[in-house]
Formats: sequence, structure tokens, C-alpha cells
Amino acid sequence: MVITSGGATGTPVAPPAPSAERGAPLGAPPRRAAPLGPRREAAWRRRDRRWGYVFVGPQLIGMAVFVLLPFVASLVLAFASWDGLTELEWVGFANFTAQLQDELLLRSIVNTLLIALITVPVGLGLAVVVAVALEKLRTRTLYLILFFAPVVTSTVAVAMIWQQLFRADGVLSGAIANVVGIDPPDWLGDPRLALIAVCIVSIWSSLGLNVIIFLAGLQNISPSVIEAARIDGAGAWRLFRSIRLPLLSPIVFFSSIVAFISSLQTFDTVFVLTANAGPDNATRTIVYHIYDLGFGRFEFGPSSAASVILLLLTLVITAIQFGAQKKFVHYEDADA
Repeated sequence: MVITSGGATGTPVAPPAPSAERGAPLGAPPRRAAPLGPRREAAWRRRDRRWGYVFVGPQLIGMAVFVLLPFVASLVLAFASWDGLTELEWVGFANFTAQLQDELLLRSIVNTLLIALITVPVGLGLAVVVAVALEKLRTRTLYLILFFAPVVTSTVAVAMIWQQLFRADGVLSGAIANVVGIDPPDWLGDPRLALIAVCIVSIWSSLGLNVIIFLAGLQNISPSVIEAARIDGAGAWRLFRSIRLPLLSPIVFFSSIVAFISSLQTFDTVFVLTANAGPDNATRTIVYHIYDLGFGRFEFGPSSAASVILLLLTLVITAIQFGAQKKFVHYEDADA
């Protein structure tokens, strides 16, 4: 049946579109379908969050127990006198005053800074040279494995091997004596050579890691920059000095910070390589001084004060490096 506007037959009138819901006004747009239930969405989100806590939890617990808790304990013990058995006694800044006047701490600071000033520039310089030499070598994978082997080897094992080499009747001393024509040097018994022996072991142990880092930095330099310099007539040395080395400076800056911090924490090499940081405390470092006070004499207050002094020394050296990086660190995007 056709209904017209006047009640009789005539022009048909289309019936109104059915509403999406009852009670909705005529002509209203249909409502969108309701999303998934909030309970179901919240359930899988809560499940994923719980699994995230399960995976992150062991790391957070380990960091809290082995990093945060000892750090807070060291700060507290630095202002106290305690031997681990008797009652803790607050002494204020007496531990810091005594340590700053202790000749052993001052000797340890000097030895540690000497190790850092020798191993960092020499080690990074050798790593850059080796990385440049291996850059175009097709069989560099084999050499990288050989250079990186000491990095993944236990420091104790490395120190024990070098201890045999540094003996007066060892291979290294014998080779030097035969080539130079002198008596075999006593590397670990001579106060003038013992610190150099520690530096040699440190440089040899960290060389492989720095070589891989610098090699990756060299390969990341844009080939267009190298090609433009060659078109302008730059030779190999000019190319390295004016292009490669400046663009490698961010990697050098990063490696120098890591190497300095690692050098300031030198302990295991000295502990295994020499006897009691000898001879005559020639290889005594700050960390060895902290160990000797805490676990040799059970003076945890002075030991904690020395550790705080090491922290402040590390922060000062790192701040100096960050302040100086504006003068020698160049970035390819910024210079472009």
C-alpha cells in the first residue's frame, strides 16, 4: 500500500530509516559499536605487566642488593668507626681528615693517576692504529678474534700468565736481555718497572675491545666524505688526520671516559700480578688501598672514606673530560 502526503494515492513518501536504538531521534547518526570490554583489555594488560615485573625483578633486586645498598652503607660508614664486631661509633669527618693525611692514600692516588695517564692514551692510540690497519683487510675477522680473546678471558688468568712472563728468568725478560745485551730485568721486583708491568697488562687486556669499537666507528664514516676528500687530492695521511680522526673523535671521547674510569678502578691485576702491591707499594692503587683497609685491617670507616674520595676523584676527572670535549669532538652532521 502506498501512502501519500494527502492520505490518497499520489507521490509515494519513503518511510523513515530505522533508528539504531529505540528512543533515538529521527535522522540521528547510528552509534558506533562499543569497544571490547574494559575488563578483558585490563586483564591482558595486567598479565603483561606482571610478566614484565617477573623479568625485570631479578635485575632490580640484584642492583638494590649489590649496588644501592653497599653505596648507602659506604656513605654511612664513611662518617663512623666500625670494625665489623664492636658497636658503631660516629666520628664525623675524622676518617676523611685521616685519609687525606695518609701517605699510603696519597701514594695510591699518584700510582692510580699514573696508570690512567699511561694506559689510556697509549691503549687508545694503539687501538686506532690497529683498527685502521684492519679496516681494509679481508681476513680481519681472524685478527679481531685474536685481539678480543684477552677481553673475554678472566683477569686473574691473564695476570697469572703475565706473571710468568715477567719473571727474571721468564720469556720476556730473557728476550730483552738477548736483544739489548743487559741483565734480565726483574719486572715485578724492581719498583721502577713494576708499575710499567701493570700498565702493559692493562693495555694488552683492553686493546681488543677498543679495536672493535674504533673499527665500527671507521666503517660508519660516510663514504661520500672520504671520496670528496680524495677528489680534492688528500693523501692517506691527510685523509686520516683531517677526515677520519676528527669524525672518529666522538668514539675516542666515549672510549677515553670508559678507559679512565676503568683505570681508576684497577685492582685485580695488581692483586694477582704483584705481592701486596709491591715492591715498596710501587703498584698500590686506590681500590687496593680500600681493600687493604677494609678486609686487611677491618677499618671499614677509613675504607669507606677512601671509597668516597675515589668517587669524587672520578666525578672530577669525568667532568673535566666533558668540559674539554667541546674543543676536540666533532660530529659529522654538525660540521656538515
